[in-house]
Amino acid sequence: MRKLLTKAVAAGAVFALALSASACSAERVGQDGGASAKGFALNSLVGVALPSQTSENWVLAGDLFTNGLLAAGFNADVQYAGAATSVADQQGQISAMVSRGAKVIVIGATDAAQLTAQVKQAKESGAVVIAYDRLITNSAEVDYYIAYDNLKVGQLQGQALLEGMKARKSTGPWTIELFSGSPDDTNSEVFFSGAMSVLKPLIDRGEVIVGSGQVDIAQTAIQGWKAKNAERRMDSLLTSTYSSGKPLHGVLSPNDTLARAVLASVKGAGKPLPVVTGQDSEAESVKSIMAGEQYSTINKDTRELVAETINMVKTLREGGKPAVNDTSSYNNGTKVIPTFLLPPRIVTKANAATAYSLDPKLFPLTR
Repeated sequence: MRKLLTKAVAAGAVFALALSASACSAERVGQDGGASAKGFALNSLVGVALPSQTSENWVLAGDLFTNGLLAAGFNADVQYAGAATSVADQQGQISAMVSRGAKVIVIGATDAAQLTAQVKQAKESGAVVIAYDRLITNSAEVDYYIAYDNLKVGQLQGQALLEGMKARKSTGPWTIELFSGSPDDTNSEVFFSGAMSVLKPLIDRGEVIVGSGQVDIAQTAIQGWKAKNAERRMDSLLTSTYSSGKPLHGVLSPNDTLARAVLASVKGAGKPLPVVTGQDSEAESVKSIMAGEQYSTINKDTRELVAETINMVKTLREGGKPAVNDTSSYNNGTKVIPTFLLPPRIVTKANAATAYSLDPKLFPLTR
């Protein structure tokens, strides 16, 4: 999966540069966030609980957190949930971090709705809880949330889908299918909502037609973000809706793993490839984009996100208030969480070389 990713040592070296340069211009908003005004010792334990290793960005994040926290002088405990029992694994890992005296626990939630007890346990121990990439729901004990602007991600995906289809067929109507992420991931609905804010007005006017009629997020969701589930659904759609030769112009895919699964299904059926969106800049998908197959991805540089998260930890250690730039948008069902958002970037074949020009080791295929 990580054929073109740098090794952990190299990732750590690149990461150190990103860490030193990040978060310079962020607004510091007066939120207590549960952080201790006294800070804590430099060599304190920082726990990082991540989902199962289902995509390149999670694998890379684990390497970067391990190297970056150690380089910053912390004792790091970075854990992945297992694929089969991921929720129970993560619950146990967070509890173990609390027992070991972690001062900060960073959580990329496997299931955002099933960590309430563990987050409460962490807060009662005096730890600061940072929700990483995925908002943890129904917990007043979450202190901060850090992520890319996921609503914007969806909007960019919707725009890219339209632009790609117009480049191939200048006028509508265009026939599409919709895919969304795993229902236990809070980001899935945000991505889908962002994309539909762009697509729905055209659907309502008949300029864009969802061939299967499946426009509800429950109908389009792919459990576990698993490629096999996406490929199976695409196979079914091709058989039920497109067997008579009806053209399929585009597919909204929320990430690169699912995009490649959709393309594999279409190739297997021997049909023309539609415009397919993605997200995460996975190496295989960047290669596919350069080959003219997958149309687009979203560049959400994991190095930047991890660097900003470690900046939060460093500020907390010093007894300060971490940088946030959104204090009103992210209500997790219990309270509005102070949030730091990074800007996503759309990438197509036209700008891939420029988009990744600062990272030739990570994506040499664009050179």
